[in-house]
Amino acid sequence: MKLSNFSFELPEELLAEYPAENRDESKLMVIHRETGKIEHKMFKDMIDYFEEDDVMVLNNTKVFPARLYGNKEKTGARIEVFLLRELNEEQRLWDVLVDPARKIRIGNKLYFGDDESLVAEVIDNTTSRGRTLRFLYDGSYTDFRRKLRELGQTPLPKYIKRDVTPEDEERYQTIYAKHEGAVAAPTAGLHFSKHLLKKLEIKGIDFAEVTLHVGLGTFNPVEVEDLSKHKMDSEELVIDEKATEIVNKAKANKRRVCAVGTTVMRGLESAVSSDHKLNTFEGWTNKFIFPPYEFSIANCMVTNFHLPKSTLLMMISAFVGHDLMKKAYKQAILESYKFYSYGDAMLIL
Repeated sequence: MKLSNFSFELPEELLAEYPAENRDESKLMVIHRETGKIEHKMFKDMIDYFEEDDVMVLNNTKVFPARLYGNKEKTGARIEVFLLRELNEEQRLWDVLVDPARKIRIGNKLYFGDDESLVAEVIDNTTSRGRTLRFLYDGSYTDFRRKLRELGQTPLPKYIKRDVTPEDEERYQTIYAKHEGAVAAPTAGLHFSKHLLKKLEIKGIDFAEVTLHVGLGTFNPVEVEDLSKHKMDSEELVIDEKATEIVNKAKANKRRVCAVGTTVMRGLESAVSSDHKLNTFEGWTNKFIFPPYEFSIANCMVTNFHLPKSTLLMMISAFVGHDLMKKAYKQAILESYKFYSYGDAMLIL
């Protein structure tokens, strides 16, 4: 499989600027891999495809307000700082992306907030847009983190051109988010409402939770025609014993194990034992799944509609089959399904 196999024309108006009015009322395309049948439903109808003791695996990462705006010392130029990951708690060192990057050099200071109570010094260049910042703040670590949250904005993807609204703070977060650390939402999970989760629970569906802190690397463009040469950024992953017990029991009993999102699928496939069971895991994964690929854990998945040439589309192709994926995406465009983070969903059985 080559990069060019994943190219298609996506009309710009199908990129979702806003979420559906109600979480569980976005559109849902249901794909049956064995027969090739495609159905058009609403997300809340997904309950009809699951039975007692089936398992849904959720990513309980929580998005933090990673986008800050500061001013450069002396010139006062407005600089966007996107927090990627904390490198050292004690020294308050962070990996960030800056925009416009050409203006930001080692030694520059950036001031945040109307009162300039938070200052950062650039101490290293990591990539063309990447920098390492040391934050200078008078106060405890807890106060510092509170300050970052107070000044930060919900990190909506760049394709959304509008301003962030207070509603985004709630809607760009799954309702089961627990552990802060993601700079992008695991978007397949955004479609679950409290009501739908309750109904699934009443029906006897089990839930297992994993934590994969989504980084921006997931969305990095693939720039090599030979997919085996693409390197994924590492993301932090935790799978505990409780999750492995729930998943392995369902597998042993031949139940459905549904990965809710590409992040969950990557997480599960990063922790497979030699006998195709799920292991506990605590560390980093840079797993890149593209066709052909043999999946070991999940036998169905929920996912959004992805962009051309994206690593996420490549994973879906590996799971659903390339020709069926192309057919489904053609239908999605004809039926005006919305794409990307705030877009509609697909259930692959």
